[in-house]
Amino acid sequence: MKGIKLLWLLLVMTPLCFAAKPEHEAVLKQLHLPYGFKISIFADNLPNARQMALGERGVLFVGTREGNVYAVQDQDNDGFAEQHYTLARDLYLPNGVAYKSGALYVAEVNRIIRFDEIEAHLDNPPAPVVVFDKLPSDKHHGWKYLRFGPDGKLYSAVGAPCNICNPEQQIYASLFRINPDGSGFQILAQGVRNSVGFDWEPHTHHLFFNENGRDYLGEDVPPDELNQWTGDNEHYGFPYCHAGTIPDPDHAGDKKCGQFKGPVWRYKAHIAPLGMRFYTGSQFPEHYYKQLFVAQHGSWNRSAPQGYQVALIKFSAGHPFSEQPFVSGWLTPAGEVLGRPVDILQLPNGSLLISDDKLGVIYKVEYTQ
Repeated sequence: MKGIKLLWLLLVMTPLCFAAKPEHEAVLKQLHLPYGFKISIFADNLPNARQMALGERGVLFVGTREGNVYAVQDQDNDGFAEQHYTLARDLYLPNGVAYKSGALYVAEVNRIIRFDEIEAHLDNPPAPVVVFDKLPSDKHHGWKYLRFGPDGKLYSAVGAPCNICNPEQQIYASLFRINPDGSGFQILAQGVRNSVGFDWEPHTHHLFFNENGRDYLGEDVPPDELNQWTGDNEHYGFPYCHAGTIPDPDHAGDKKCGQFKGPVWRYKAHIAPLGMRFYTGSQFPEHYYKQLFVAQHGSWNRSAPQGYQVALIKFSAGHPFSEQPFVSGWLTPAGEVLGRPVDILQLPNGSLLISDDKLGVIYKVEYTQ
């Protein structure tokens, strides 16, 4: 009896190994990473998984553009989040999620809401509190990215309600911030067509943000952009100028590109750079420290698709100088799209999580050498 009891205890206390689903395993086999790195499935069954935020107790919150907000957790430390909760349903494109002081903030198209003491009520979430409800309700480029900045304020963006147009209201095509209680609304930057990813560079502490360029100007024009905000209310060109040097044929008028702030890095056109993180962990080799990882969601309007990867943007003294693939293979040589990376989040142990809204999964990238 003692032997049986001991065996039972060992079975209960030993984490079970997780095996990826066959369809996920097939995708993992196609992915390429630098030597010494491993990629696995951290969470699945998350349709349209988009932005991620991490709670104080290790709960991962996941926004979507399909109305739901999820929470997952790896409680047995086997590398897979076996606990799964649906916190909210039928919200208006709740893409953005941010966590602070026990509360989950969710950005819908037209408002920001808050779920208090959320990690203690995952199976019975409280009714949300409305934090700010004065955002436009346009669906076009209406989904939002949401982050707390080093100053403790909430940062987000309002996209242009069009492919290319000159919106009358100042709030369109802008970056903004508010206090956690919804007060103190402030526009930080204008002329930003659509930004769904940003982070603060560890060397300068400046805000860097991605911008998706306009469509139907050409297969290779204009480049998508990485921009830098340094604390002034600057104009980044939309709709008059693209990528710092390309006047818009319909809207430039008498405007010159030199009037506006240009990008600090130009990506390829239509690769759709979304979530991004400067790496500040210690797990990866030293040459990755303070470098930028960017989820390139992939083109939809190009005869030969491109993007569909996580890129590494190399920085020196706070300035980007090169770009290279870090995780690739979601786009096969035959042009088949296996997945679309959306957001990147760094865990306390230095590994990275990557969301995929096509496959509905969260990947984990670890350095194993």
